[in-house]
Amino acid sequence: MSMMSIRAATPRDREAIRLVEEHAFGQRAEAGLVDALVTGGDAVAELVAEEDGQVVGHILFSRLFVQSGGMRFPAVALAPLAVEPSFHGSGIGGALIREAHIRLKDAGETLAVVLGDPDYYGRFGYSHGRAERFESEYQGDALQALAWGDAPATGKLVYADAFTALAA
Repeated sequence: MSMMSIRAATPRDREAIRLVEEHAFGQRAEAGLVDALVTGGDAVAELVAEEDGQVVGHILFSRLFVQSGGMRFPAVALAPLAVEPSFHGSGIGGALIREAHIRLKDAGETLAVVLGDPDYYGRFGYSHGRAERFESEYQGDALQALAWGDAPATGKLVYADAFTALAA
């Protein structure tokens, strides 16, 4: 019987992470985003899931700021989350999210934002209601937030430069 484990990503995982991202999304954009966020020093939490020594899942939270009234409040953006297609439905994505949330809370983070399927991310506490008053070029039902403490409910979301490059 195989055993899935979750651990912090290391530089040796870069190629395996790139492959998981490409397989999960069927394109290279997300893998490029991961590389740009890590290279740019914007990664806050990055985890991999391993099954029998093979990386089969990946999650990255990068630095995001909420700008309001001349103040910048640090937060994190979940993007991307990827699981090898042959492992979809096995709970790996959820396990990565839960473990990352524990580590982020322990590190003092109080706000996470994600752009994704409300039904999926809603299971982990994310809601559009928590994000609807943020100013963002991604504003819509898929923009969701989760707060673990005293975090702003309004302001402009300022993503890492790598996201701007992705949208261009």
